[in-house]
Amino acid sequence: MNSAAPFVPETHQLSVLAEAAKGCEGCPLYRDATQTVFGSGRPSARVMLIGEQPGDREDRAGAPFVGPAGRVLDKALAAAEIDRDELYLTNAVKHFKFTTNERGKRRIHKTPSRTEVEACRPWIIAELETVAPEVVVLLGATAAKSMLGNDFRVSRHRGEVLHVTGLVPDADPALIATIHPSAVLRGPSETRDEAFDGLVADLRTAYATTRTVRSDGSAGSGTFMPAANPVRR
Repeated sequence: MNSAAPFVPETHQLSVLAEAAKGCEGCPLYRDATQTVFGSGRPSARVMLIGEQPGDREDRAGAPFVGPAGRVLDKALAAAEIDRDELYLTNAVKHFKFTTNERGKRRIHKTPSRTEVEACRPWIIAELETVAPEVVVLLGATAAKSMLGNDFRVSRHRGEVLHVTGLVPDADPALIATIHPSAVLRGPSETRDEAFDGLVADLRTAYATTRTVRSDGSAGSGTFMPAANPVRR
């Protein structure tokens, strides 16, 4: 069974986790990727953003959200008046999954499979336990399903503040699902402004939630129960 669990050390130090992740062979994606792209940002961030996987630019640079989607995210954060330096950013899958064009010169993003997402999930849990954010923003379907199960639909719950008891041991962050910044780029030109504004609104909701989380760790408009509990490490 593919799983990153054997490669995840028992530690709450991000630097140790990041170093260990470099050697992860928990699924076959490591074979073609340039390197592991671990999360980065404020170690004690109140808000964590989880995307899908690194893209071509991220794979080469070794850092999350530094390519075209990262530029959209930066613009959206600025519009929402949120400082990126105050956040922790990571991805559900740590290696770039891609196919190549006919000439083999361009690497084209390919959506990770459910098996690959589950295999990488121990890294996300370790990051959540270590950073202990109050709010987690799930950027896109892959990130949302990695935390809330395969039946979760962003379109049904987008922008809602959700709470899942027992998702992370000793920490119950509020969860907000929204679109991935790349969806703004991929969408029709006539709807891009609307998509961008929606992303900004969801980021504002997440940031505002850090000031309204109750003492029991829960927040918001509802409790979402996954159809099946995701596998833990």
